Order: sequence, then C-alpha cells, then structure tokens
Amino acid sequence: MGENRVKKENMSKSFTIHDLPVDERPRERLVKFGEQALSAQELLQLILGRGIAGESVAVTAQKLLTQFGSLQKLAEASIEELSSVKGIGLAKAAQIKAAFEIGHRLSTQTASYKSKELTNPEKVFKFMRSKIKDYSKEHFYMIALNTRNWSISEISIGTIDTSLVHPREAFSEAIKSKAASVILVHNHPSGNPEPSEGDSIITQKLIESGKILDIDVIDHVIVAKNEFYSYREHKLI
Repeated sequence: MGENRVKKENMSKSFTIHDLPVDERPRERLVKFGEQALSAQELLQLILGRGIAGESVAVTAQKLLTQFGSLQKLAEASIEELSSVKGIGLAKAAQIKAAFEIGHRLSTQTASYKSKELTNPEKVFKFMRSKIKDYSKEHFYMIALNTRNWSISEISIGTIDTSLVHPREAFSEAIKSKAASVILVHNHPSGNPEPSEGDSIITQKLIESGKILDIDVIDHVIVAKNEFYSYREHKLI
C-alpha cells in the first residue's frame, strides 16, 4: 500500500498541462470560452506559466490557493510570503504581484465615468464592485459629486452603525471638493444586498446632516458580489 501511495504522489507531481487534452488546457479554454470561464486555479496557471521539476504548474497553483485561503489573501501576500512557497521564486512572485496590481489599478481608475454618469446606481455598482465585492468586512464610502468632477473617500471599515459613521468625518471630503451631492456606497460580504435596519438608520442620519450642509444625499448603493440595492430605485431617498 505504501508503494501505491508513493506512485500516486509521483504521478500527481509529474502530471503536466501537456498531459491534458488540448481543449481542456487553460490557455485554449480561455481562447474558446473567455477568461470568465476559467477557475482561479486555471488563471493562476496562466500567470505562472510553468511548474518546476517534479511538480506541475497545476499543483503549484492549487498549493498557492490552499496556503493563502482565497484570492483576496493571495493578492495581499508580500513578495517574501509568496516566494516562500515551493515552486514560487522571486520571478513568479513578482508576476503574481504585477497581475493583481493591474487589476487593482483598473478597479480604482477614476477616468472611466463622468460625474453625471455616477448618478446611475447600476454604474455605481459596476464601478465599485471589483473594488469591494471580495472584502470580508463592510467598507463604507462616499462619492462626492459636483458639476465637473467627482471624488471618493472611505468613511469606515466594519459593521456600519452610527458610532462608526459620524457626519462630520463622512462629509469632510465632500465639503473640501465643494460637492453639490453625494452617493453613499458600502458592501455586504454576505452576498445579500438587502439593507439592514442599521443601514437605513445611518442613511437617514446622513440625509438629515446633508440638508444642514446643503449637500444632497441622492442614493445609497449596497454592493454584493453579483447584485446591488439602490435606496433611490426603491424610492427610499
């Protein structure tokens, strides 16, 4: 039995992408079906390119996901942490960091929407989703809008309540940028975008504070992984 186990382990380690049928290889599947059809492991295989002697790139990619637990944790890992994994030297660690950084820069790019376009909750959702959908905690943002430009500021991290979101801090960036209106945005890590009682309480509090400052709160968009909830669309603002 011990010999059989060793044989299976050796077969697993020596198995390479080239042992797969052509149509099942990550690169060919991406070309045929698009990048969204690939698993996280397959995408990592394409970033890494090849494995090491005695270990296929598929095994190395799965080892990374297993060790760090999620893509979010993998993205946050340092060069030192990545390169400590067998099969990931400095070169491959740098490739991984570069790939995640491109995604991060794209998700935070501010030139893709004009100020007036962000009054559309679906566009707010599309803009913010890649930035906050994978966070394990709630992140609360305020988008400040004026006739020409817009800016975004993070207000709090953690379960939203009135003790964490104070109007003075929440509106500080909006006041600096001379905003005429603002949009509130936060994520629900649970994946359910329906607002909680606490969400509605803080929304109403900020609406009332905005009236005093002559800044309209025109929407509160709650972002989940694949859907969103807009207070404005539900006629709650």
